[in-house]
Amino acid sequence: MDGCLALGFDQIVFLSMGEPKSNDNAMLHNGEMMMISSSEVVHCSEMLHGDNMVQESEILHGDEMVISGNEMVHGSEMIHGNEMVQVNDMIRSNDMDRVNNMVNGDEMAHGNALVSADLSPPTSSRRRKKKSPVWEHFTIQHVPGDKRCRIACCNLCKGTFAYSSGGKIAGTSHLKRHILQGSCPVIKNQERELALPLAEVAGNVGEGAIERPSKRRYRQTGFANATFDQDRSSLDLAKLIILHEYPLHVVQQPAFTALIGSLQPCFRVSDVDTMEGEVYAVYQKEKHNLLQALSTIPGRMSLTMGLWITSQTLGYVSLVGQFIDTDWRVHRRVLNFTMVASPHSQDALAEAISRSLFDWGMKEKLFAITLDNDCSSHDIYSANLRDHLSNKNGVMLKGQLFVVRCYAHILNAVAQDVIASAHGVIFSIRESIKFIKASDSYDQKFTEIALQLEIPSTKILCLDVTTQWDTTYLMLLAALDFRQVFTILETCDDNYNEAPSAEDWKKVEAASNCLKLLYDSAHSVMAVANPTSDIFFHEAWKLQLELANAAAHEDLVVSSTARDMHESFDKYWKDCNLVLAVAVVMDPRFKMKLVEFSYSKIYGVEAAKYVKVVNDSLHELYKEYLAQPLPARPVYVGQSASGNNNTQTTPPSIGDGLLDFDMYLSEIATAQPSKSELEQYLEEPLTPRSIQEFDILSWWKLNTLRFPTLSKMARDVLAIPMTMVSSIFSAETGIRTLDDYRSSLRPEIVEALVCAKDWLLHSPPASQTQSREMQ
Repeated sequence: MDGCLALGFDQIVFLSMGEPKSNDNAMLHNGEMMMISSSEVVHCSEMLHGDNMVQESEILHGDEMVISGNEMVHGSEMIHGNEMVQVNDMIRSNDMDRVNNMVNGDEMAHGNALVSADLSPPTSSRRRKKKSPVWEHFTIQHVPGDKRCRIACCNLCKGTFAYSSGGKIAGTSHLKRHILQGSCPVIKNQERELALPLAEVAGNVGEGAIERPSKRRYRQTGFANATFDQDRSSLDLAKLIILHEYPLHVVQQPAFTALIGSLQPCFRVSDVDTMEGEVYAVYQKEKHNLLQALSTIPGRMSLTMGLWITSQTLGYVSLVGQFIDTDWRVHRRVLNFTMVASPHSQDALAEAISRSLFDWGMKEKLFAITLDNDCSSHDIYSANLRDHLSNKNGVMLKGQLFVVRCYAHILNAVAQDVIASAHGVIFSIRESIKFIKASDSYDQKFTEIALQLEIPSTKILCLDVTTQWDTTYLMLLAALDFRQVFTILETCDDNYNEAPSAEDWKKVEAASNCLKLLYDSAHSVMAVANPTSDIFFHEAWKLQLELANAAAHEDLVVSSTARDMHESFDKYWKDCNLVLAVAVVMDPRFKMKLVEFSYSKIYGVEAAKYVKVVNDSLHELYKEYLAQPLPARPVYVGQSASGNNNTQTTPPSIGDGLLDFDMYLSEIATAQPSKSELEQYLEEPLTPRSIQEFDILSWWKLNTLRFPTLSKMARDVLAIPMTMVSSIFSAETGIRTLDDYRSSLRPEIVEALVCAKDWLLHSPPASQTQSREMQ
């Protein structure tokens, strides 16, 4: 054969041989080379390997290499293990253990013919430990039912791959690719670096070739190739603390530091002071981004103001700005969370607002401000803020639209009036439900009585949350359906004596009817993600009318319950009906028609007087916007480039001999001045209300060119925040209390935490930010 195997005592050497010679059948013993011609037969059942005897039952093991008696040996190649080894290839000594066993068989191969040999299973062979690093991530398993076939199972994702099928081994290249090239789904999902051992790898592995060492190292991709960035990780940690309101000292907690160490040992966890600096840096960067965005808004901004106090009786003023951008989308951003020495002081609040407007470059862009429902302070705010800010910031319409009261707070205040009017009976119902739910036997008995009475109600009897008036309404609504059950339960159980009387149930029914009005109104407003100011008129005028009718009801129980409600809401209506009416006029589906209709229902014969107030205010406000310059836009027939369409440009002559006719048209236009945008808008037919999913902002966006001045006015009016809280059902109104942890922080850090959280929630995704920075 072209090559022969010489097995020395201390090493294995492959020699490349030429053509067979006459002395190829010579045999050298005890460490010498043994040559066997391809045409000769080895008749012995034993063979000397150095000074050791190799029994015929033993099998040669390399790196999982087996030469069995049933395999064929050709002149130019040898089955080595289950892979083909070319004669010119070389196996280095460090790639295989010393060969302690030699291939033999009871029958030998003659020439090129194959003689089968029955080999007994290996009993005393030793397998070398696999050195390939891939086996740190895979385990060899036998295929159930077929012991000749084995598979490689990934220790991470438990995926299986071909390894050995009888006489053929699949190799390890596909296993390496699974781990190193990110094919393993577990590695893909890991958020930390996966430490993989670096090892020498062979060249291309295929059938007929063995793995050979190479100077190339594993090419790592995916997470294994990621680089650690201390600054980036510290920034992400600061954002995590801000967004989830974690305390700053979380960085010193042992469990947190242990977690970080297990994820990335290289990360140096900052102390509290350093983390404060990181948080403030995030605040400064996001403030700069917001300042740039606010400098480009086309209209004015409206504010909402809230009061906070701390356990140390310090005060904070929160200011939130709302505006509509150039694409006619509503935005709401926290601007400041400033500490003030005297939160109830008139001058302190006005000064805080003025300072905020100056910082954000909004001194000339303030349109309106929304306050809470603290009636005692509202009058002070109204007078003081109008006088202080109107003179400095040029507030529109002499400040008549400047101060707005929060609609959510007025609903909460009225709901609390209803609950207070029926406090006794509500307490009895609450205690009755506690009694029934405290024992399974009582609950079952209550259910049995309801079944016997065949009560068709599907409502569930449950306790309310005293700080959320909507749950109180739902509790009363369910209790009304089971009123008979409560009465019967009291007669048949001596332990229960909290059943309301017939008069009490009348109070519950009256209170429930009044709360339903508030409940439905709140749900209508909350159904809109970013409500514009026009939708609040619909709810306010209906509520004002219903409460007025209920207060005048002939039933004393109903009238007494509704009287206090109407008194509270009527004050809100008188303060805010003008701004509500101006806002709804900007809706092309209603305009002045809905104002006229609703006022006739509320004021009766005096409706015309109130309608005139709204109409005059609209025209006065429009004149103020008309006096402001408009941005450059295309010139259209019938209007000048300045946007003032009271004059008409002279049509050019087209050379058809009708110059006199052109002059005649110009004189008609001069003698009959065109109507203002506001008059044109009000006189046009109403947009059909049958249009599905009507979007008022989209309508104005499409009609900006037709009404350039009126659209500016509509943008500012529709951006007025009629409510300053997202949850209308919360009973928490007026001044709110900052928690003890936030109260202990420095004021600038408190402001950074509150404001940066809001800005991060509204910031664009990181991918968009990176692409913008690259441009």
